Amino acid sequence: MSSAIPVQSAPDNDTVLVVDFGAQYAQLIARRVREARVYSEIVPSSMPVAEMLAKNPKAIILSGGPSSVYEEGAPQLDRAIFEAGVPVFGMCYGFQLMAKTLGGTVDNTGSREYGRTPLTVSRPGSTLFEGVPAQHSVWMSHGDACSAAPEGFTVTASTDVVPVAAFENDEARLYGVQYHPEVLHSDHGQQILEHFLYRGAGLAPTWTTGSVVEEQVALIRAQVGTKRAICGLSGGVDSAVAAALVNKAIGEQLTCVYVDHGLMRKGETEQVEKDFVAATGVQLKVVDAAERFLNALKGVTDPEEKRKIIGREFIRVFEQAQAEIIAEAGEHGESVDFLVQGTLYPDVVESGGGTGTANIKSHHNVGGLPEDLQFQLVEPLRKLFKDEVRMVGQELGLPEEIVQRQPFPGPGLGIRIVGEVTRERLDLLRDADAIVREELTAAGLDREIWQCPVVLLADVRSVGVQGDGRTYGHPIVLRPVSSEDAMTADWSRLPYDVLARISTRITNEVRDVNRVVVDVTSKPPGTIEWE
Repeated sequence: MSSAIPVQSAPDNDTVLVVDFGAQYAQLIARRVREARVYSEIVPSSMPVAEMLAKNPKAIILSGGPSSVYEEGAPQLDRAIFEAGVPVFGMCYGFQLMAKTLGGTVDNTGSREYGRTPLTVSRPGSTLFEGVPAQHSVWMSHGDACSAAPEGFTVTASTDVVPVAAFENDEARLYGVQYHPEVLHSDHGQQILEHFLYRGAGLAPTWTTGSVVEEQVALIRAQVGTKRAICGLSGGVDSAVAAALVNKAIGEQLTCVYVDHGLMRKGETEQVEKDFVAATGVQLKVVDAAERFLNALKGVTDPEEKRKIIGREFIRVFEQAQAEIIAEAGEHGESVDFLVQGTLYPDVVESGGGTGTANIKSHHNVGGLPEDLQFQLVEPLRKLFKDEVRMVGQELGLPEEIVQRQPFPGPGLGIRIVGEVTRERLDLLRDADAIVREELTAAGLDREIWQCPVVLLADVRSVGVQGDGRTYGHPIVLRPVSSEDAMTADWSRLPYDVLARISTRITNEVRDVNRVVVDVTSKPPGTIEWE
């Protein structure tokens, strides 16, 4: 993967907008554009075209979607978007909508195409298909089909079922394909997308990790000025990279606050205090707030309520740290007005922000923030996916132990206990989690899986037999997953011998656990975390 990283804002005429028509692949399209070293951001199809054009995009991509262009209530698009002089590339539903809007013919013939489908390129030297084999497979998912291209368009590809599987209009700089070039199942899909970006839209591949760091440092300095900031440091990749980036921008104006909320895994507090400070030289303030968080979570079982409580208590602790830092600075010290967070793009999307999507779950740093927040937020990673954050961390010189650390949620083990969070249950889960991490590391699997949440089903018990006696213990769930960015994920196929060692050790060494199960659900339909 190339070093393509977006930032919170882009220079004029350097943005590609991905218009989301409810596609499962909208985020993937944005990622593929970024892999081509071009900045992109997603906007909902409900956004008025005037607002889209006000963003001054250099190109626009229309995503796929589940609707038929003819069904009642299906997303539509103002014809003005095709007449604004901005290059447009339609994919699947976006392709059909372009065809229909501009006077082409889209039919509901009943002939459907799903999955890998042979494509025949009829104009091998075209803008999109230059250098691409005349016969290759693409990923189709449609019921309607385009039978006639709009006036001024040249048909450049077809299938056995669809006479117009791609068309191009170089004069108007409008292009479209019936299939999904963004998915790996489409041969040469990334090449087709890059042909649109570089040849059709005339964009240059200039976004790199170095340019992102430079851009963000400038933005942070402009936002913070001479004021001071604190950063909620969790020890995870996101907050570590955010802290290192802000530290590079404002240096001693930043104080990192590590809140030991009692929900961390074994050894993580010690790792933060030693490794991160040594790597970055940041000022670190450690706050022991375990009792506070446990009291606030007492009796709470609803996962959304847990997240909101944890988010609220984080902020209250930061406010307390803010007062202490101000007091330590004395009367001539600058005020602490800013809070740095490692918020990522998937956090924003899943919390219902960014594209007008539904709230899947409130992330403690997005939907869980209190309304009376006393800080201005600094979120330099808000437009980034996880693997892009890792590349920024590498650019900043952070050690591999931090950059390649498996994702761990800000609410910690509080959302890996299904049921009430208590000190005893946390200790039990910490022991089980430590065993899983030890065995995965010993098997050399740390870099092969995205993460492996270990979940305690605290309100569930099952009958077992241990030491010739009946037991009535809790199940532990292993959730090993593979992913690129946490927007989608598949369960990791761990070797049976590794699973056997993990199960044996947990049931032998962890009290009150007599059963270990593996979650084999992809995302969607399940999320990576259980709560």
